Parts: sequence; C-alpha cells; structure tokens
Amino acid sequence: MKRSMHRVLWMVVLICFSAGCKKQLDINRDPNNPAIDAATPQGLFPAGVLSTASAAGGELAILGVLWSEYCTESAYASQYRNLDSYNATGSDLTSNYAELYSGALNDYQLILQKSQASQDWNFYLLATVMKAYTYELLVDLYDNVPYSQALQGENNLQPMFDSGYSVYEGLITELDTALNKNFGAATNSLPGNTDYVFGGDISQWIAFANTLKLKMFLRMVNAKPDEAAKRITDLYNSGAVFLTADAAVSEFTATPGKQNPFYAYNIFSLNVTTNLRASETLVSWLQYNEDPRIVSYFGSASAIGINQGDFQNTTDPSYSSAATFVQEPTDPVQFISAPESFFLQAEARERYFAGDGAQDLYNQGVEASFNFWQLDGSSFVAAGGAYEYPVAGTLDQKIEAIITQKWASLPGSHALEAWFERTRTGYPKSSPVYSTDPSYIPGQFVVAKNTVIGNNYPKRLVYPDLERSTNKNTPAQVPVTVPVWWGK
Repeated sequence: MKRSMHRVLWMVVLICFSAGCKKQLDINRDPNNPAIDAATPQGLFPAGVLSTASAAGGELAILGVLWSEYCTESAYASQYRNLDSYNATGSDLTSNYAELYSGALNDYQLILQKSQASQDWNFYLLATVMKAYTYELLVDLYDNVPYSQALQGENNLQPMFDSGYSVYEGLITELDTALNKNFGAATNSLPGNTDYVFGGDISQWIAFANTLKLKMFLRMVNAKPDEAAKRITDLYNSGAVFLTADAAVSEFTATPGKQNPFYAYNIFSLNVTTNLRASETLVSWLQYNEDPRIVSYFGSASAIGINQGDFQNTTDPSYSSAATFVQEPTDPVQFISAPESFFLQAEARERYFAGDGAQDLYNQGVEASFNFWQLDGSSFVAAGGAYEYPVAGTLDQKIEAIITQKWASLPGSHALEAWFERTRTGYPKSSPVYSTDPSYIPGQFVVAKNTVIGNNYPKRLVYPDLERSTNKNTPAQVPVTVPVWWGK
C-alpha cells in the first residue's frame, strides 16, 4: 500500500471524528484496501500509528487538557461542559475506544502475525511497542479491558475483560520478547518512510520500548512497590537506553484531512477557536514563575485565565477576553516526549538509586520542554532559579518538583499523561480553597466549579455504551472517582 493511500486513510479518520461519527473504523474491512491476506506490515503499520494518534491526540487530548487544568470550557460556549464538570458518561468518547480496538490494535496484531511468520523482527518490534502503548492507554483510562481474548475477530466477539495489572504484565512480557529478537537478521525489512515516528531507526524504537517499560514500572509504585523497585533496578542493570527525542507523529499539514487531530476536532470541525480557554490553574503558575512558555501555550504573557469549571459565570467581564489555547494544524502528536522521558528517568534515579543523576535528568527535562518552543530554560534550573532542583529536600519534595515540571511540559496533544501522573502521584497538589480565594496558591488544582461528583477529581472513564451493549462480559460501571489499579 502506497504512502498516499495512508494519507487518504488519515482523511477518513479525521472526517469521521469531525462529523461525530460513531461507527467503527477498521481499515482491514475497507473495500478500497487490499484483503487481509494481501496486507503487509509496511502497509498496515502507518495506518495503525495514525489510528492511535487520532484517538490519543484528538478527542482524548481535549479530556486531557481539561482534567489536567490546562484549559477550561469558555463561559460563552457549551461544547465541553460535560467533561469540564466531570460528567463523563458511557456515551462520551465512545468512538475513541472503538477506534483503538477495531483500528489500531487490529492492525498491530495482524502485523505481529505476519512479521513473526516472515521473521521480520524490525516490524515485530514496531508493532509490539505501539500495541503496548495503545493498550496501556486503554488500561489507564478504563482499568480492566479485553486483552487475552481480544483481537480474535469473529472467533470471539465477546471477549472477557482482564484486570489492568494483568494487562500490564502481558504487555511487559510482549515487549521483552520483542526486544530479544535478532535485529540483524537477513529476514528483516527496513521500515523507512512507512515509519511516521522514527523513520525506520530501530535503535530509537528500542529506546521507546525501554522508556515505555520504565513508565509502566513507575505506574506500579503505589500498588506494587516491591515489584516496581525490582523491575526498575533490573531495567537499569540491563544497560537499557531511553529516549532523548520525542516519540511522535509529525506528519501533519495545514491541509484539511491531514491536520493534527486535536486541532481538527477542536478548531477545524467546529469552525471556532474559543471553546478552550486558559485555566487559571496553569496561567497563575506560569505568571507567578514568569515562565515564557505562557506565550507558547496561550499567546501572551499577560494571558487571562478562567477559574476551572466556572463556565456558567457570564458576569465576570474578564472571562470574555480570557486567552484561548494556541493550536496549529501542524502540531505533532507525542506518544512519549523527550521531557517526559527525562522526568521518568529522574524519578527512577531518585527513588531507587539514591538520587544519583536525578538532578541532571530533571534539568534536561525542563530545558527540553523550553527548547521545544525555541526557548532557553537554563536560568530557571540554575542556582536560585524558579525551578532549581531541591537537592536538599525530602524525597516527596523532589518527586513533587519532577512531576510538577512534567505537568508544565505536557499541554497539548499529549495532555492525558499529565492527568494520569497526577492521579498516580497527587502532584500538582490540590488546593484547599477555590482559585478565587486570596489564599489560593498558583498552580494548585481546584475542583471544577460546576462539578457533578462533589469534592472529588475524576480518576477514570466509565465503559462506553457501545461496549456494554455488544459485549455481555463488560464489567459493571465503576464511578469515575475510583482510581484504576495503579492509582493513588
């Protein structure tokens, strides 16, 4: 399948989302594409990657920017009021669940079957890493999901749900198996330009796999502390290398149908730029620290924010001029960013290696976040700087610094990760008062003004109505206030 065909497929994905389409998009059943028997890893892989990107970096990114308190719903719009008030129901975000299973995961599973048969271990690694990333995303959103009996097509249309922990265990085993393959074998093929993430650089995919494993092990620190400690120590002792560059899709253009999915969903399809307004939570923190990234995120150093979830307040005159979130159709979708990788490593070094190297990795994470926007962050991490690493602080203070800076680096198509990390660690901290109170501390999270779940924060999604109506094995709904298996 030629690269141009995948551009057409990407247009189909975005048109589906822009139109609010609820049908499952499965390229393996598209009559305009070859039959499954004729499909190749080279043809399937870019479509699978774009399928993951369309969900993780599209509508789910809107969930991420709202629940990570980067943005809040405009007081003069209603598009995202359900999400901004934590009223996520089984009818919300359904198409993403369907897309990840019927599109991305089906493609990766077929690639694994075909590449194993041909002993093409390059594509076997690529598909395994993206399958693990996609499944991890589903577990982090829903907890228990179909895994061991999933992706069998008509052989099992009602798969059982596996526990989130057992899915993690299975994915880690799959990653280890893929990493132990022979990448020098003559049977391997070169992904080349069918790899939209690293352009076929297998060493980068190995680093991606290791970084993904590190992230999954750190997810375990609350629920499985001994296991997390052993696995992270073993990972480092194995000589694992980690990402120093973004694992991201950067193929997007300004052409309709080829745009960044967050931009396509929030701006292009709605034909309006003002739904997502700056949240006072992030704006106040950036302004307090005189952080120049505020211009990159919100267009001005003097940006005005809206108090989180205060979308019914049309009497505050400042709300009409509150800053909007800056988006471009060419923005990348990051799966794991370079700053995120450095912060993961800093946390691991702090927790399990007596802090050896943690400060340097933290500094690299902060500076990489600034560098992404062509800014220099070196003065912020220097002695006396606003983000100087708390070398003499407690472990909790150091983890707080790391996670807070990770939060500050993630607004945009990768915003979900900030919400996951806050659910895991509790950082940034929760404020005892709402952000209108004079004692409010900039950057502390506040419960949305119009919350429907009381004095709580959402920590998961409920299962989609689509799954509940078609799979009798779907578990009973769990309230959004209950964390997934690794949550704090």
